Amino acid sequence: MRQFGLLLISLILIAAFSSCGDKDEKDTKKANTSTSGIVLMACDASFENIMEQEIEVFEYIYPDANVLSYYIDEKACIDSLLFGKARLAVVSHDLTKEQQKYLASKQRSVRTQQIAVDAIAVIVNEANPINNLSMNDISEILTGKVTKWNDLYPTKLGNIQVVFDHNGSSVVKYMTDSLLNGGQFAENVYSAETMQGVFDVVKERKDAIGFVGVSWISSDLKTADMPAAERIKTLEMNDTTATTFINDVKVLGINRNDSPIAYKPYQAYIFDGSYPLYRSIYMINTGSIGTLANGFFTFVTSFRGQKLMMSTGVLPATVHRRMVSVN
Repeated sequence: MRQFGLLLISLILIAAFSSCGDKDEKDTKKANTSTSGIVLMACDASFENIMEQEIEVFEYIYPDANVLSYYIDEKACIDSLLFGKARLAVVSHDLTKEQQKYLASKQRSVRTQQIAVDAIAVIVNEANPINNLSMNDISEILTGKVTKWNDLYPTKLGNIQVVFDHNGSSVVKYMTDSLLNGGQFAENVYSAETMQGVFDVVKERKDAIGFVGVSWISSDLKTADMPAAERIKTLEMNDTTATTFINDVKVLGINRNDSPIAYKPYQAYIFDGSYPLYRSIYMINTGSIGTLANGFFTFVTSFRGQKLMMSTGVLPATVHRRMVSVN
Protein backbone atom coordinates (compact mmCIF):
# COMPACT_ATOMS: atom_id res chain seq x y z
CA MET A 1 0.00 0.00 0.00
CA ARG A 2 1.32 3.34 -1.01
CA GLN A 3 2.09 5.83 1.72
CA PHE A 4 2.56 9.52 1.05
CA GLY A 5 4.44 11.76 3.48
CA LEU A 6 3.36 15.37 3.74
CA LEU A 7 6.63 16.60 2.27
CA LEU A 8 6.35 14.27 -0.70
CA ILE A 9 2.76 15.33 -1.26
CA SER A 10 3.78 18.98 -1.24
CA LEU A 11 6.56 18.38 -3.76
CA ILE A 12 4.23 16.45 -6.06
CA LEU A 13 1.57 19.14 -5.91
CA ILE A 14 4.05 21.95 -6.48
CA ALA A 15 5.55 20.16 -9.46
CA ALA A 16 2.15 19.36 -10.92
CA PHE A 17 0.80 22.85 -10.47
CA SER A 18 3.93 24.58 -11.80
CA SER A 19 3.89 22.42 -14.92
CA CYS A 20 0.17 22.86 -15.53
CA GLY A 21 -0.05 26.51 -14.51
CA ASP A 22 -3.58 27.82 -14.87
CA LYS A 23 -4.43 25.76 -17.92
CA ASP A 24 -7.94 24.50 -18.17
CA GLU A 25 -8.56 20.77 -18.50
CA LYS A 26 -9.47 21.37 -22.16
CA ASP A 27 -5.97 22.73 -22.82
CA THR A 28 -4.43 19.40 -21.81
CA LYS A 29 -7.03 17.22 -23.50
CA LYS A 30 -4.44 15.34 -25.56
CA ALA A 31 -2.56 14.21 -22.46
CA ASN A 32 -5.56 13.86 -20.17
CA THR A 33 -8.23 11.43 -21.34
CA SER A 34 -10.62 9.19 -19.44
CA THR A 35 -7.93 6.49 -19.33
CA SER A 36 -4.67 8.45 -19.35
CA GLY A 37 -2.96 11.43 -17.77
CA ILE A 38 -2.79 12.65 -14.18
CA VAL A 39 -5.55 13.56 -11.76
CA LEU A 40 -5.39 14.61 -8.11
CA MET A 41 -7.81 13.09 -5.62
CA ALA A 42 -8.38 14.23 -2.04
CA CYS A 43 -9.61 11.38 0.14
CA ASP A 44 -10.71 11.17 3.75
CA ALA A 45 -7.88 9.31 5.51
CA SER A 46 -10.27 6.77 7.00
CA PHE A 47 -11.07 5.53 3.48
CA GLU A 48 -7.44 5.04 2.41
CA ASN A 49 -7.58 1.23 2.34
CA ILE A 50 -10.67 1.31 0.17
CA MET A 51 -9.49 3.76 -2.45
CA GLU A 52 -5.99 2.30 -2.72
CA GLN A 53 -7.57 -0.91 -4.00
CA GLU A 54 -9.53 1.02 -6.60
CA ILE A 55 -6.51 3.01 -7.74
CA GLU A 56 -4.17 0.02 -8.06
CA VAL A 57 -6.60 -1.99 -10.18
CA PHE A 58 -7.58 1.02 -12.31
CA GLU A 59 -3.94 1.88 -13.01
CA TYR A 60 -3.21 -1.75 -13.88
CA ILE A 61 -6.03 -1.80 -16.43
CA TYR A 62 -5.00 1.62 -17.79
CA PRO A 63 -1.18 1.89 -17.51
CA ASP A 64 -1.16 5.48 -18.80
CA ALA A 65 -3.41 6.65 -15.96
CA ASN A 66 -1.99 8.11 -12.75
CA VAL A 67 -4.34 8.90 -9.88
CA LEU A 68 -2.40 10.92 -7.31
CA SER A 69 -4.22 10.45 -4.02
CA TYR A 70 -3.54 12.22 -0.79
CA TYR A 71 -5.22 11.24 2.47
CA ILE A 72 -6.25 14.09 4.73
CA ASP A 73 -9.12 15.10 7.00
CA GLU A 74 -12.54 15.64 5.52
CA LYS A 75 -12.58 19.43 5.73
CA ALA A 76 -9.25 19.60 3.91
CA CYS A 77 -10.68 17.32 1.20
CA ILE A 78 -13.59 19.67 0.56
CA ASP A 79 -11.33 22.75 0.67
CA SER A 80 -9.00 21.13 -1.85
CA LEU A 81 -11.93 20.43 -4.15
CA LEU A 82 -13.34 23.94 -3.82
CA PHE A 83 -10.19 26.04 -3.83
CA GLY A 84 -7.36 23.76 -4.90
CA LYS A 85 -6.49 21.59 -7.84
CA ALA A 86 -8.15 18.33 -6.76
CA ARG A 87 -10.77 17.19 -9.24
CA LEU A 88 -12.00 14.29 -7.10
CA ALA A 89 -12.87 13.94 -3.43
CA VAL A 90 -13.97 10.97 -1.34
CA VAL A 91 -15.76 11.97 1.86
CA SER A 92 -18.57 10.89 4.17
CA HIS A 93 -21.12 13.49 3.07
CA ASP A 94 -22.34 15.29 -0.02
CA LEU A 95 -21.54 18.91 -0.83
CA THR A 96 -23.76 21.55 0.73
CA LYS A 97 -25.92 23.74 -1.50
CA GLU A 98 -23.56 26.64 -0.87
CA GLN A 99 -20.55 24.57 -1.96
CA GLN A 100 -22.37 23.43 -5.07
CA LYS A 101 -23.25 27.05 -5.90
CA TYR A 102 -19.61 28.07 -5.46
CA LEU A 103 -18.41 25.42 -7.90
CA ALA A 104 -21.14 26.41 -10.35
CA SER A 105 -19.94 30.02 -10.15
CA LYS A 106 -16.50 28.76 -11.19
CA GLN A 107 -18.13 26.92 -14.11
CA ARG A 108 -17.14 23.54 -12.74
CA SER A 109 -19.60 20.71 -13.22
CA VAL A 110 -20.24 18.45 -10.24
CA ARG A 111 -21.22 14.79 -10.14
CA THR A 112 -21.72 13.15 -6.76
CA GLN A 113 -22.57 9.52 -6.09
CA GLN A 114 -22.72 7.33 -3.02
CA ILE A 115 -20.13 4.61 -3.59
CA ALA A 116 -20.36 2.60 -0.36
CA VAL A 117 -21.59 2.38 3.21
CA ASP A 118 -18.86 2.27 5.83
CA ALA A 119 -19.15 1.00 9.40
CA ILE A 120 -17.34 2.42 12.42
CA ALA A 121 -15.81 -0.63 14.09
CA VAL A 122 -15.28 -0.59 17.85
CA ILE A 123 -12.10 -2.44 18.80
CA VAL A 124 -10.46 -3.43 22.08
CA ASN A 125 -7.41 -5.39 23.14
CA GLU A 126 -7.65 -9.18 22.89
CA ALA A 127 -7.18 -9.40 26.67
CA ASN A 128 -10.37 -7.43 27.28
CA PRO A 129 -13.15 -9.84 28.41
CA ILE A 130 -15.95 -7.61 27.11
CA ASN A 131 -17.54 -8.79 23.87
CA ASN A 132 -20.46 -6.37 23.40
CA LEU A 133 -21.39 -2.78 24.17
CA SER A 134 -24.63 -0.88 23.80
CA MET A 135 -24.92 2.50 22.15
CA ASN A 136 -25.58 3.94 25.59
CA ASP A 137 -22.39 2.32 26.94
CA ILE A 138 -20.37 3.97 24.18
CA SER A 139 -22.00 7.34 24.80
CA GLU A 140 -21.18 7.15 28.51
CA ILE A 141 -17.59 6.13 27.77
CA LEU A 142 -17.11 9.05 25.38
CA THR A 143 -18.61 11.60 27.75
CA GLY A 144 -16.73 10.30 30.80
CA LYS A 145 -19.74 9.04 32.72
CA VAL A 146 -18.07 5.63 32.65
CA THR A 147 -14.29 5.72 33.13
CA LYS A 148 -13.40 2.20 34.35
CA TRP A 149 -13.89 -1.12 32.62
CA ASN A 150 -15.22 -2.79 35.76
CA ASP A 151 -18.12 -0.32 35.71
CA LEU A 152 -19.31 -2.26 32.66
CA TYR A 153 -18.12 -5.79 33.37
CA PRO A 154 -16.33 -7.58 36.24
CA THR A 155 -12.66 -7.29 35.26
CA LYS A 156 -9.26 -6.34 36.62
CA LEU A 157 -8.70 -3.89 33.77
CA GLY A 158 -8.24 -0.28 34.87
CA ASN A 159 -9.18 3.10 33.44
CA ILE A 160 -10.64 3.22 29.95
CA GLN A 161 -8.41 4.86 27.33
CA VAL A 162 -10.40 6.05 24.30
CA VAL A 163 -8.44 6.37 21.05
CA PHE A 164 -9.40 8.12 17.80
CA ASP A 165 -7.26 8.95 14.80
CA HIS A 166 -7.23 12.74 15.22
CA ASN A 167 -9.45 15.63 16.31
CA GLY A 168 -10.53 16.72 12.83
CA SER A 169 -11.35 13.27 11.47
CA SER A 170 -14.70 12.25 10.04
CA VAL A 171 -14.91 9.40 12.58
CA VAL A 172 -14.71 11.91 15.43
CA LYS A 173 -17.36 14.06 13.76
CA TYR A 174 -19.62 11.05 13.23
CA MET A 175 -19.41 9.95 16.86
CA THR A 176 -19.90 13.51 18.08
CA ASP A 177 -22.99 14.05 15.95
CA SER A 178 -24.60 10.64 16.45
CA LEU A 179 -23.82 9.90 20.11
CA LEU A 180 -22.81 13.15 21.79
CA ASN A 181 -25.32 15.46 20.10
CA GLY A 182 -22.51 17.94 19.56
CA GLY A 183 -21.24 17.60 23.15
CA GLN A 184 -17.66 17.33 24.38
CA PHE A 185 -15.46 14.28 24.73
CA ALA A 186 -14.14 13.29 28.15
CA GLU A 187 -10.53 13.92 29.20
CA ASN A 188 -9.58 10.28 28.64
CA VAL A 189 -10.01 10.59 24.85
CA TYR A 190 -6.70 10.57 22.97
CA SER A 191 -5.48 11.08 19.42
CA ALA A 192 -3.30 8.48 17.73
CA GLU A 193 -2.80 10.76 14.66
CA THR A 194 -3.72 8.05 12.12
CA MET A 195 -6.12 5.13 11.66
CA GLN A 196 -3.20 2.74 11.77
CA GLY A 197 -2.14 4.44 15.00
CA VAL A 198 -5.50 3.63 16.60
CA PHE A 199 -5.09 -0.01 15.69
CA ASP A 200 -1.52 -0.08 17.07
CA VAL A 201 -2.51 1.51 20.39
CA VAL A 202 -5.39 -0.90 20.96
CA LYS A 203 -3.17 -3.84 20.06
CA GLU A 204 -0.58 -2.78 22.65
CA ARG A 205 -2.73 -1.46 25.53
CA LYS A 206 -5.18 -3.68 27.41
CA ASP A 207 -7.26 -0.74 28.67
CA ALA A 208 -7.74 0.93 25.26
CA ILE A 209 -10.83 1.15 23.09
CA GLY A 210 -10.60 2.46 19.54
CA PHE A 211 -12.89 3.53 16.71
CA VAL A 212 -11.86 2.84 13.10
CA GLY A 213 -13.37 2.42 9.67
CA VAL A 214 -14.25 -1.23 9.07
CA SER A 215 -11.74 -1.57 6.21
CA TRP A 216 -8.93 -1.22 8.74
CA ILE A 217 -9.87 -4.46 10.49
CA SER A 218 -11.05 -6.50 7.52
CA SER A 219 -8.92 -9.56 6.83
CA ASP A 220 -10.52 -9.68 3.36
CA LEU A 221 -7.90 -7.12 2.37
CA LYS A 222 -5.55 -10.07 1.95
CA THR A 223 -6.45 -9.84 -1.73
CA ALA A 224 -4.52 -6.57 -1.77
CA ASP A 225 -1.30 -8.61 -1.68
CA MET A 226 -2.22 -10.38 -4.92
CA PRO A 227 -0.92 -9.16 -8.27
CA ALA A 228 -3.55 -6.90 -9.85
CA ALA A 229 -4.29 -9.36 -12.68
CA GLU A 230 -4.94 -12.20 -10.22
CA ARG A 231 -7.05 -9.95 -8.00
CA ILE A 232 -9.26 -8.94 -10.92
CA LYS A 233 -9.74 -12.59 -11.91
CA THR A 234 -10.62 -13.55 -8.32
CA LEU A 235 -13.18 -10.78 -8.03
CA GLU A 236 -14.85 -11.63 -11.33
CA MET A 237 -15.14 -15.32 -10.42
CA ASN A 238 -16.37 -14.86 -6.85
CA ASP A 239 -19.96 -13.76 -6.18
CA THR A 240 -19.82 -14.33 -2.42
CA THR A 241 -18.29 -12.05 0.16
CA ALA A 242 -17.41 -13.72 3.46
CA THR A 243 -16.34 -10.93 5.76
CA THR A 244 -13.80 -11.83 8.41
CA PHE A 245 -11.82 -9.66 10.80
CA ILE A 246 -8.17 -9.64 11.72
CA ASN A 247 -7.13 -11.48 14.88
CA ASP A 248 -4.80 -8.84 16.35
CA VAL A 249 -7.63 -7.00 18.11
CA LYS A 250 -11.15 -7.85 19.29
CA VAL A 251 -14.04 -6.39 17.30
CA LEU A 252 -16.98 -5.70 19.61
CA GLY A 253 -20.61 -6.36 18.88
CA ILE A 254 -22.83 -3.30 19.26
CA ASN A 255 -26.51 -3.30 20.12
CA ARG A 256 -29.06 -0.53 19.97
CA ASN A 257 -30.39 0.54 23.34
CA ASP A 258 -33.79 -1.01 22.61
CA SER A 259 -32.37 -4.36 21.46
CA PRO A 260 -30.75 -7.19 23.46
CA ILE A 261 -28.92 -8.48 20.36
CA ALA A 262 -25.46 -7.16 19.52
CA TYR A 263 -24.13 -7.14 15.96
CA LYS A 264 -20.64 -6.87 14.56
CA PRO A 265 -19.91 -4.77 11.43
CA TYR A 266 -20.32 -7.54 8.89
CA GLN A 267 -21.53 -6.41 5.48
CA ALA A 268 -24.85 -8.23 5.88
CA TYR A 269 -25.59 -6.34 9.10
CA ILE A 270 -24.52 -3.04 7.58
CA PHE A 271 -26.87 -3.78 4.69
CA ASP A 272 -29.96 -4.44 6.82
CA GLY A 273 -29.16 -1.74 9.39
CA SER A 274 -28.70 -4.13 12.31
CA TYR A 275 -25.24 -2.71 12.99
CA PRO A 276 -25.97 0.81 14.26
CA LEU A 277 -22.68 2.65 13.56
CA TYR A 278 -22.63 3.21 9.82
CA ARG A 279 -22.22 6.11 7.39
CA SER A 280 -22.21 6.72 3.65
CA ILE A 281 -19.14 7.24 1.49
CA TYR A 282 -19.48 9.71 -1.38
CA MET A 283 -17.29 10.36 -4.37
CA ILE A 284 -17.41 13.87 -5.80
CA ASN A 285 -16.21 14.49 -9.34
CA THR A 286 -15.62 17.95 -10.79
CA GLY A 287 -13.78 16.73 -13.88
CA SER A 288 -15.11 17.31 -17.37
CA ILE A 289 -16.32 14.51 -19.62
CA GLY A 290 -13.37 12.86 -21.31
CA THR A 291 -10.89 13.60 -18.51
CA LEU A 292 -9.17 11.13 -16.20
CA ALA A 293 -11.19 12.41 -13.25
CA ASN A 294 -14.37 11.39 -15.01
CA GLY A 295 -12.83 8.09 -16.13
CA PHE A 296 -11.81 7.08 -12.61
CA PHE A 297 -15.19 8.19 -11.22
CA THR A 298 -16.90 6.01 -13.82
CA PHE A 299 -14.70 3.03 -12.88
CA VAL A 300 -15.34 3.32 -9.12
CA THR A 301 -19.09 3.56 -9.65
CA SER A 302 -19.15 0.73 -12.21
CA PHE A 303 -19.98 -2.91 -11.44
CA ARG A 304 -16.28 -3.86 -11.38
CA GLY A 305 -15.30 -0.96 -9.12
CA GLN A 306 -18.19 -1.67 -6.78
CA LYS A 307 -17.38 -5.36 -6.60
CA LEU A 308 -13.78 -4.52 -5.76
CA MET A 309 -15.04 -2.70 -2.66
CA MET A 310 -16.45 -5.94 -1.32
CA SER A 311 -12.93 -7.07 -0.47
CA THR A 312 -12.41 -4.09 1.86
CA GLY A 313 -15.22 -4.82 4.31
CA VAL A 314 -17.47 -1.90 3.37
CA LEU A 315 -20.85 -2.36 1.72
CA PRO A 316 -20.83 -1.35 -1.96
CA ALA A 317 -23.57 1.09 -2.86
CA THR A 318 -24.85 -0.78 -5.92
CA VAL A 319 -23.54 -4.37 -5.73
CA HIS A 320 -25.43 -6.59 -3.29
CA ARG A 321 -24.44 -10.16 -4.07
CA ARG A 322 -24.47 -13.05 -1.62
CA MET A 323 -22.99 -11.79 1.62
CA VAL A 324 -21.90 -14.35 4.20
CA SER A 325 -20.96 -13.44 7.77
CA VAL A 326 -18.18 -15.52 9.28
CA ASN A 327 -18.02 -15.55 13.08
